[in-house]
Amino acid sequence: MADRELRGRQHELAVLDRMLDAARQGRSEAVVLRGEAGTGKSALLDALAARVTSCVVARIVGIESEMELAYAGLYQLCRPFLDRMDRLARPQHEALGIAFGQQDGPAPDRFLIGLAVLNLLSDAASKQPVLCVVDDAQWLDLMSARILAFVARRLEAESVVMVFAVRDGIDHALTGINELEIRGLDDSDARALLDSVLPGPVDPRVRDRIVAETRGNPLALLELPRTWTAAELADGLRSTTLASQIEDSFVRRLEGLPADTRLLLLVAAAEPLGDATLLWRAVERLGLGADPAAAAIEAELITFGQQIAFRHPLVRSAAYRTATTKDRQAVHRALADVTDPEIDPDRRAWHRAQATVRPDEDVAAELERSANRARGRGGFYSAAVFLQRSAELTPDPDRRAQRTLAAAVAKRSSGALDSALELLRAVTAGPPDPLRTAEAEHLRGEIAFDQGRVREAASGLLAAAKQLEPLDPDRARVAYLEAMSAAIWASGPNAPGIVAHAAAETPPVPASSDSPVDVLLEALALRYTRGYTAAAPHLVAALDRARTAEVGADDVGDWFWLTGNRGIGIVAVEVWDYETALDLATRQERTARATGALVQLQFALNFRANMLCATGDLETVSRLVEEDAGIAAATGNASVGTGRLFLEAYRGNEATARKLIDTAIQRATDQSQGRIAAFATYTNAVLHNGLGRYDVAKDAAQQVFEQDVLGYSALAAGELAEAASRTGDVKLVESTLAFLTERTTATPTDWGRGIESRVRALLGGDESAYRQSIKYLGKTDLRLETARSHLLYGEWLRREGRRVDAREQLRIAHEQLEQMGLEAFAERARHELLATGETVRKRRPDTLNDLTAQEAQIAGLARDGLTNPEIAAQLFISPRTVEWHLRKTFSKLGITSRRQLRNALARSN
Repeated sequence: MADRELRGRQHELAVLDRMLDAARQGRSEAVVLRGEAGTGKSALLDALAARVTSCVVARIVGIESEMELAYAGLYQLCRPFLDRMDRLARPQHEALGIAFGQQDGPAPDRFLIGLAVLNLLSDAASKQPVLCVVDDAQWLDLMSARILAFVARRLEAESVVMVFAVRDGIDHALTGINELEIRGLDDSDARALLDSVLPGPVDPRVRDRIVAETRGNPLALLELPRTWTAAELADGLRSTTLASQIEDSFVRRLEGLPADTRLLLLVAAAEPLGDATLLWRAVERLGLGADPAAAAIEAELITFGQQIAFRHPLVRSAAYRTATTKDRQAVHRALADVTDPEIDPDRRAWHRAQATVRPDEDVAAELERSANRARGRGGFYSAAVFLQRSAELTPDPDRRAQRTLAAAVAKRSSGALDSALELLRAVTAGPPDPLRTAEAEHLRGEIAFDQGRVREAASGLLAAAKQLEPLDPDRARVAYLEAMSAAIWASGPNAPGIVAHAAAETPPVPASSDSPVDVLLEALALRYTRGYTAAAPHLVAALDRARTAEVGADDVGDWFWLTGNRGIGIVAVEVWDYETALDLATRQERTARATGALVQLQFALNFRANMLCATGDLETVSRLVEEDAGIAAATGNASVGTGRLFLEAYRGNEATARKLIDTAIQRATDQSQGRIAAFATYTNAVLHNGLGRYDVAKDAAQQVFEQDVLGYSALAAGELAEAASRTGDVKLVESTLAFLTERTTATPTDWGRGIESRVRALLGGDESAYRQSIKYLGKTDLRLETARSHLLYGEWLRREGRRVDAREQLRIAHEQLEQMGLEAFAERARHELLATGETVRKRRPDTLNDLTAQEAQIAGLARDGLTNPEIAAQLFISPRTVEWHLRKTFSKLGITSRRQLRNALARSN
């Protein structure tokens, strides 16, 4: 439909025009046009493409039969820009090359691919704006849709416009993008459009009924009257859905075409690339008559050129849906025969599969090879589809079950957890095989863990481990460790004994093994069966093994799991080894960045943020927290959020912190995730100790302390002793001291001894113990804890009537706490100083500038010496967006260069 024919679309065209104007001024925008079939989304895209001047236009159409081929849509959209790939950073170039099958390598993270596409488009737009148009985007393959959504959400200053059209009622992955609903025309425009195609006079009442029942749908108004009989025009519309009516109108037009023409249209519908050469070779293979295209062109259903294009996507679906099974198979067979097995083996395999009804091992094996290639490119969803179809075509029942299990594994990796569980039911129904059954149970337990059903995961993984033990001991120990981890996550007041049960069931590991899995498994089993003292040497050995482990390309996934919050990272906190905990968090963050593993990066950022809180470096913590939120926004995943809990609690932002804590506890309780509930409860103790509400802090810390939650109980002991001493609960202070003394005797570290000495001082008013606490903690980077010991020492001195001595300690505490931004604890120190007779002014916040969170984050990274491309890669935006934000930041700070950032940012803090 030409632009002049677009009745009633002035508002929509104005929105699209504004987006183009913004792109010409250096800004980027994206929008999803959403509406039912026939409302004119495709016509709007046609009009938009026709209106642009001095723009590069890349346009594709999503095709339902193409959804199984990973990156198919993305490749088509990027094809005009691939000559610029050499300008990308090497990791991005390699990721995109692997995704498009241009080079071999380990599966790239899809968000590293997204960053490559973002920079590819940004580079292409450096000379003139780029317009990306995707029609029928609901039919994009999943990987392409997710990546394009990632790119659309990150657009800011690249001169790129992205416009997607999706059909109502069909799920799609384009979340987090502004939507523009495309509705039917108003009555006036609808009547005028209908009148333009009616063959003659029609009863006004019938016309009004048609307008009402089509709800002003333009395609329905244009197409339906062409195929109606006089009786149908007299009666109005039939009682079927509007999309069906429109498609049926195309079906009726197809039925009037010659058989060879219908077969030609079927070939075009089954061949998603729109490749004219491929189409005519398949037509020749089918032996169609002379010029079968003429009738299709005359019927205005399709256009032929270098690219084949249907009049409307519903023509394609009508041509394919109404064909006989025999014709479909013949067409797919012809397309398979003319598709180059070297250049496009996966599309050839899929055509062969669609042409095959009976089990065929040759076709099944070819699909399996395609699945392996897709998996190598990170296309786990496509790999799963290939494997599932491969299993369906496999003659041998045993091999069929094995391929179904492989499909389920791929489904889990793609995030399609419910589909994976459905396939596992088919595996269980297959021929009996003990190892396969055990592997299926193992996968079922892992999926339960992924879905947050941690108690169910713990028991399921434990059962799987027992089944695997006589069949595959190495795999069994992995399952035992996963069961332990799930049990630890489930541990809490509602899951008594679950960890101890898992530990008791764990078999001894080989004495000669130094595998990180085995070392950690043995350490955790001892921790929950024989206690901390017996396990301590093994826990330390597990840390040493993790710290020195070399991480190969094939081991990255296991290493993330092993060293993260599900594995050994929290063990470092359990034994008071701050340096190793921070080292593991930093290595995990660095590796996640290098591999583009964003989910693991989110956990690493929060783990490191939690560790850095104790140093008082809240500026870096804030940056890490913002990055976690930024990644969540970019990927559509949830923010991990533990770092933000800690940050707000230590800052003493009561309203914000309490809301975050309450939400985290409620969500964790609903999901039976005792570990997360314990962390949030411990954070609540920190918040209220800072605010001086010791009764609330005591109750919160006691809950965590008595649950024996790995790592968190040790941290909660210090909070509990401080709160208990202030509420006069001497016995509770005594029990925490006994707990800490056992720990520091078994694993003596400066961190542990510093906290143990502080609690000893709180119990007996031992001045030397206060000094010992400050001495031990002063040897570490834990400035926050050192300042808190000064505060507690000063408070004790004041109560002893030693005002002069108290002022010295309280001044140190107040200065350090205020400098670190720990407002609540600093306010405690200020009140104590006032009580000694010293005047202390309350700190006033500086309002020198008004940087946004992203501006502050980018400015901090630039101050630390990162280049624009390095900042862009870290924050998953384009270098042009970094430059744009820095220009605004310089203006707000009143500076002109990066060299001035350090002083300017220091003034603003």
